[in-house]
This record gives sequence, structure tokens and C-alpha cells, in this order.
Amino acid sequence: MHPSTALATVVADELLRGGVTEVVLAPGSRSAPLAYALAELDEAGRIRLHVRIDERGAGFLALGMARASGAPVAVVTTSGTAVANLHPAVLEAHHSGIPLVVLSADRPAELRGTGANQTTVQPGIFAGALRWEGDLPAPSSVDATAAAHWRGTVCRALAAALGRPDPSTAGPVHLNLSFRDPLAPDLDRTVPPPALAGRAQGRPWTQLSPPRWPEGGLEPPVEPGARTLVLLGDLPDPVLTRRALEWAEAAGWPVLAEPFGVLPSGAGVVPHGVLVAGRVSGAGRVSGAGQPLLPDRVLVVGRLTLFREFGALLRRPGVQVEHVSATPRWTDPSHVVHRVHGVGVLAEPPTPAPDAQDWVQAWVDAGAALGPRVAQAVDGLTGPGVAAAVAAALTDQDLLVLGSSNAPRDLALALDGRAAPVRVLANRGLAGIDGTVSTAIGAALTGPRTVALMGDLTFLHDAGALTIGPAEPVPDLTVVVVNDDGGGIFSTLEYGDPARSATAAHAARTERVFGTPHGTDLAALCAAHHVAHRRVGSVQELTEALAVPPSGPVTGIRVLEVPVDRTGHRRLRDALRN
Repeated sequence: MHPSTALATVVADELLRGGVTEVVLAPGSRSAPLAYALAELDEAGRIRLHVRIDERGAGFLALGMARASGAPVAVVTTSGTAVANLHPAVLEAHHSGIPLVVLSADRPAELRGTGANQTTVQPGIFAGALRWEGDLPAPSSVDATAAAHWRGTVCRALAAALGRPDPSTAGPVHLNLSFRDPLAPDLDRTVPPPALAGRAQGRPWTQLSPPRWPEGGLEPPVEPGARTLVLLGDLPDPVLTRRALEWAEAAGWPVLAEPFGVLPSGAGVVPHGVLVAGRVSGAGRVSGAGQPLLPDRVLVVGRLTLFREFGALLRRPGVQVEHVSATPRWTDPSHVVHRVHGVGVLAEPPTPAPDAQDWVQAWVDAGAALGPRVAQAVDGLTGPGVAAAVAAALTDQDLLVLGSSNAPRDLALALDGRAAPVRVLANRGLAGIDGTVSTAIGAALTGPRTVALMGDLTFLHDAGALTIGPAEPVPDLTVVVVNDDGGGIFSTLEYGDPARSATAAHAARTERVFGTPHGTDLAALCAAHHVAHRRVGSVQELTEALAVPPSGPVTGIRVLEVPVDRTGHRRLRDALRN
């Protein structure tokens, strides 16, 4: 057996023994030894291999599967720029704590810096975005010592990806594997070398305990308090989101929740709460039941990524801010956090303050009072109207994948606390629009009925993800694309201020560099990829399209395009604020 084949076979076998059952491969010559080894495992039914022609899409496909399953997922590339194309997915995994395992094939080290084709310095290419990285040199021979070293290196990579023994440190890892020619396996591989015969020389992975979140008792609980408001952001596990909602409800605290992890529901969730938060930060005092709503303390649970209003509330003088963080890297962009807690505190809620009932009810009532006005404002084919229809069509057994930009904001505005507690995934580590379709496909491949909600630019940015070979697994996935023919979110920000478009020249400049109209025919694009497409003309039609037919769920990938008027985003935002 060639040394390159031996190295690839050991690495593939140790990945399998370490619990990796999903691998994404972007083809290339230098990675051929790994491709052959993984294809054999796939043909034997021991792993599931997914082949993609685009490395960036491959990275986000692996990210989606790892995010949805919590298990490490590997992505394999050849050398050169192929590795660099994984950087966006690695950054997202780094900031979200996702166990993404990057396996990059490389030329032998002596070729670095010589001008050799497709050769660059790949170790360190992901800079500070990794939990661990290793560089295995190209072997010239094979023996038991070398094989044991290869197995141990893979074990270290998987342990770091899963955050063993502290799961809060989970994240991406990079193993760079150098291979020498010949890269194709021997034609006769009936007798493996002694180093590979047992395929069990490494430490059994089962000796490593599964990850667990810290339980109560490891740190003191959060102090009770009457006028305490909870802001619930993104957490790495939906179990934590559910626990945080139950914890806040048991403590008697109102919750303003971003729509990640699990769609928020319960007695303490403030309906349309972001609008209330916006009024608090803008007007200073909002009264419900005759009492001011401003809190004395704000508890931030998870990572807030959506609303400027939340940040303004945290920066108000006199408000004490505490953070419950799932990772050692707590979030505090305004430098206002007074105390940091681990997620272990969620196991033990404080005793409710007896004098807080009226204040909590005032928050809930203030949110409920906005309900009819919000419903009227977002009615019809608006972003929040589409998001509300999507949420209403899902059950607690379904999975919702959100794009960045308007999709999560629209959903948060539309939620009134009555939606089913649907599990929600989103790439909020850096909140980029890249790789969203691939992430949704990866998440859908893990099993549950999956619906993705995103804008047209997010969809077009990763349209290459629809290129799936005829022999590849295809999930059941519905992609709802809110198509406003451009960057609609910018019209709701300062760039969309009418004062900036007072003249025709300024209006044209704003439209070109922020509006970014594209005029793409999504139906033709989907047809080119043999993906089902339907253009939806009303909320009722969307609701009917999302309903599960009596014959069973829709199979394969389909796109539901919902055209909306981009010029209406600003008017809707102003109407909601007023």
C-alpha cells in the first residue's frame, strides 16, 4: 500500500471511530487518497459522503449538518485556493462554537515557497479562528509508530472540535494532510500493511464522555430581583434556549427574545417585545398599567445579534447588566456588563420577588396591546407578514433555518408568543449572508422537515448550492425566498433616509450601491438546477403551499418565491415605530 493511501485510510478510519458519520468532499487531485478512502466507507454504509463542486458551499453544508446535529462533520478539500474558500464557514463555526473539522490536502512541505503549482503555506491559513490545528507531513514509509501518531492526531482534533472536556470551547479544527505521489491507490489492496491490520490500535473513542452543559451547584445562582428584564439571544444548543425560557418564567421575569434556538413561547414572553424595547430606548419611559417599564437590571442570556434597540437599552444609565454566557468569551460590545455567569445558573432559578408581579404584567400587557396594531401594519405581502405565515405553518417537530439581514428581524417583529416552539438555526456567529442555502441543505439532511426563510440576495449569493450531483443525497427542504430585487435591509437603515435621496443623483447613487437591484429570474435559475419553483402571490397562497398535503411531505428541494415591494420596507418600519 502506498504511504499516501495508508495515511488517508488511517485518517478516514479514525474519523469514523471518533463519531464522524457525515463528510463533505470538494474534489481535487491532491486529496485523491482521502477521496478514495471515504468513498469506500460510504459504499460500505459506514459514513455518508456528500460531494460538492464548490468549496465555499461545501464548508457551509458541513456547517449546517454540524450545527443541526451537534456532532462533528468533516469537510475535505484539495490544496491551494480550495482551502481558502472554507474561511467564511470556519469563521462562522468559530464564532458559533460549531464542531467543523477541516481536512485539507497539501503538497509535501519541501515544495512550499518554491513556486510549485497549487502550493501555498496552508498551516495557519485560518489564523485565530480555530480551536486546534495540526500538520501531518507526507509519509515516505508506513510503520506502526507512524499509524499510531496519525490516529492520535485525529483524536486530538475531534476532542478539540467537541470541546472536550469543556463543551463551551467547541469549534472548528484544521488538520492539514500532505500527500506524495502516487495519489491513486494500489490496484491490489487485498493485504493491508501491519500498521493497518487491526484498525483499533488507538484509544477507543468511547472512553471519552459525551459533552454536558454545567449543572447547578458549580456556581452560585443569579440573585433574585424585582425589576429584572431578560434579553434572550443566540445560544449554541436549543436545549439551552428552552431552559433559559423556563428559568426566566420560574423567576418571574419578562423575556424579550430573539428568534433563535427555539421560537419563544410561554407566560413570560413579551409579545412583539422588540417594539416595546425600541420605545423604551427611544422615549425613555413607557407606562403600562400606570407603572414605568424601565428595568433596574437586565440579564442577557446568550449572544444578542439583531436589534440596536437592545444595545441602547443596555447602555441606559442606572441599568445593571449581567450576562449568562455559554462560552468563556462573553459578549459585551458596549462594555457595560457588571457580572458574568455560566449557563449552569439556568438549572436553578431564583425565588420570584413578591412585589414584581405588577411590573411583569405591565410588560406583558404593553406587548399584547401592540398586537392588533402590529398585525394590521404587517398584513399582506410584507417581510413580517411572510415570516408570520412561515412560523404559523410549522410544528414543534420541524426545523426553521433563517438567513441574515431582514429574515430574523421580520420574524421577531411578527411573533406574538403563540407560535409553536420550533427549533431555529441561523449563522449568527458573524451573521453573513454567504453559505445560507448550503447551511439549510446540510441541516435538512439531518432528518426533520426543514423550511428556510431568506431574502433574494442571500439566496443568490449561495445559488451554487443547488448544484447537487445525481448520486448525492438530496434532502426535503422548502426555501422561502422573500424577493424584493435587492438589498432591502439598507432602506430601513440610515442609508435609506429620504434626506439622502433628495436629488435624482443621490437617489440613483443610493439605489446602485445599497439597493443593488439584480433582476434575476429565480424560476429560470431553479429550472437550470432542476429544482422545483413556485411564485407565490398572497399570504393565503403561501400558507397553502407550506401546508403538509395528505399524501405526505414534499420531497426534494423546492423554492417558494414571494415578491415584495422593496420601497415598502421603510414605510413599514416607520409605521411600526409610530
